[in-house]
Amino acid sequence: YGPKVCMERANLREQVIWCHPPGDEDTQMMAEDQIRISMAKVNGMEPLEGFQPEEEMSKRIMVVGGGLAGLTAALEAAKAGYEVVLVEKENELGGFLKDALKITPTKPPYEGPEDNPIPELVKEVESDPLIKVYKGAKVEKTEGGPCVFKAFISQNGSTSEENIGAIVLATGALPYEPEKLGHLGYGKYPDVIDSAKFEEMAKEGKIVKPSDGSQAKSVAFVLCAGSRDPKHLVYCSASCCLRSLKQAKYLRDLDPDGKAFIFYKDIRTSGLFENFYRAMQDDPGVFLTKGEITDITEEGGSLLVTAEETLLGERVAVKADLVVLANGMESVAAKGEEVVEEADEEEEVIEVEEGSQLIDQIIAASMLNLDYRQGPEVPLLPNDMGMPDSHYICFPYESRRSGIYPAGTVRAPMEPARAIVDATGAALKAIQAVEVISRGETVHPRAGDESYPDLFMQRCTQCKRCTVECPFGTFNEDEKANPIPFITRCRRCGVCMGACPERIISFKNYSVGMVGNMIKGINVPDEYDEKPRIIIMACENDAYPALDMAGINRLSYNPWMRIIPVRCLGSMNLIWVADALSKGIDGILFLGCKMGEDFQCHYIRGSELCKIRLAKVQETLDRLVLESDRIRYQEIGIMDFEQLPQIIDEFADRLEEIGANPYKGF
Repeated sequence: YGPKVCMERANLREQVIWCHPPGDEDTQMMAEDQIRISMAKVNGMEPLEGFQPEEEMSKRIMVVGGGLAGLTAALEAAKAGYEVVLVEKENELGGFLKDALKITPTKPPYEGPEDNPIPELVKEVESDPLIKVYKGAKVEKTEGGPCVFKAFISQNGSTSEENIGAIVLATGALPYEPEKLGHLGYGKYPDVIDSAKFEEMAKEGKIVKPSDGSQAKSVAFVLCAGSRDPKHLVYCSASCCLRSLKQAKYLRDLDPDGKAFIFYKDIRTSGLFENFYRAMQDDPGVFLTKGEITDITEEGGSLLVTAEETLLGERVAVKADLVVLANGMESVAAKGEEVVEEADEEEEVIEVEEGSQLIDQIIAASMLNLDYRQGPEVPLLPNDMGMPDSHYICFPYESRRSGIYPAGTVRAPMEPARAIVDATGAALKAIQAVEVISRGETVHPRAGDESYPDLFMQRCTQCKRCTVECPFGTFNEDEKANPIPFITRCRRCGVCMGACPERIISFKNYSVGMVGNMIKGINVPDEYDEKPRIIIMACENDAYPALDMAGINRLSYNPWMRIIPVRCLGSMNLIWVADALSKGIDGILFLGCKMGEDFQCHYIRGSELCKIRLAKVQETLDRLVLESDRIRYQEIGIMDFEQLPQIIDEFADRLEEIGANPYKGF
């Protein structure tokens, strides 16, 4: 879209010419209809002008968290020339790793531990003129949206207000509480410790038994202590294997006669980290055993570690002076109850419903304190991992709060090397966000779109559907429950447009009426011509490209189809069903992204919301005295294009069995 230009693409190549026979009457009619559909849309468009708020826009990046990820993100943004506000809750920067002796390898040859980079990073951050540092501070409240955020930061009893463009959330993770690992001897035997305690010993230069202070000559490392365990953390904590190898190296360096016994479920040292694993494998003082720990007991002043060796099926018993539990990590976001209690605030639990359907639940630690109707923090994944959500298939740095990018271990378990890359990526995404939003455009997945929702408030009934169903928290509410749009938060999916029963929400290039006119632009032959007409409402993110892929691969399907692209199936308004069926269209096939816990829907719940709405379409069909089989909902991934001809042809065959729509010709 350019200034004062309206444009729409009629897709004749992939969706007509390449998948239907040349010189055929049906192919010609399909091409003509697709042109009419596009013309109907472009005739209803208005030239776009990007949204510009009344307040001055900021391009400053706020980084919350001063650990490895936060320090890296702040420096990378500053190196790119952007001002940074760094907020750290502790009185010194460095995060969890500041107390580490060394870190696991981050660069070639990946064969051993590296010096801790935190002290140098802290010096760089504190001396950079573009970085403003708040230590011993907290974000009390965050108002507004991207480029117009206002962050209220409390420090030493006073509150400062900062204008912010985008946010990198790098609040990190905490070690899984070893107190919960009593079945592995923690709390029962003083010589069973966790990884953090061992790191502390190594930094002091002496590995000793807490029970009597004597030197520990043999140490057993128990991996997956609490991780990959349905009773504790269901996921792999990603860094524990490498950390245990690093600590075994400490032992061997401090005492050449020391023995390290490593018990693992699986050694997960992917990629070039395999070099580190092999180097430790070659160390004659390191013994690796794949097995499940069955018991840890005390015997003769030592600890007896018993395991079922899973490769040979034998029982293995090892005496050790010290047992180190490689406890996993939990995202700070998942620590809502504990963190909120410390802050003397109530735990935030937000539940919103569409009818009886649970739409969202947010339970998160106090990190950003967003002034959002949908809750004060970035939503968590809809499973028991307790991490800020991210569409990890298509855009892994995004959260459901535009302009806010979780990075590092708050987002997912990871080792330092990946946290550095993760933080760099988040900083770049934050920069991209402030640049495109300051131009009046939106961020991924409709990056560059200058359209935005316009509300005709005179007809608003305060039903709250838009404020509840928007995947990105675009709307707040005033005291009378009127929706207040924060346009810079919006990603232009149109879910609000589909949600509104009064149809008061529209875009200059996409509206309920515009799509209705596209439907009306289809030429519907009468029943005597025996040429049914079927509409495919195709989500532009997966379904529409899948149809293109079918054309690229010259796959043929039924020529009765007429394809109407929609931004998201969540933008579907039920009036389109009534418009299509009353015009004489024989059936409607809704093709959208796959939904579920792996978040393949680009707009999070668009497909789900469409499915919920279509469950209510029976009332419309009953009123029109039509069969429910005329409407079908189908999830499709972009790589499922080979299935499309069968899906389409089977739907067409079913409609042929039902017979023509009796409204043809009226």
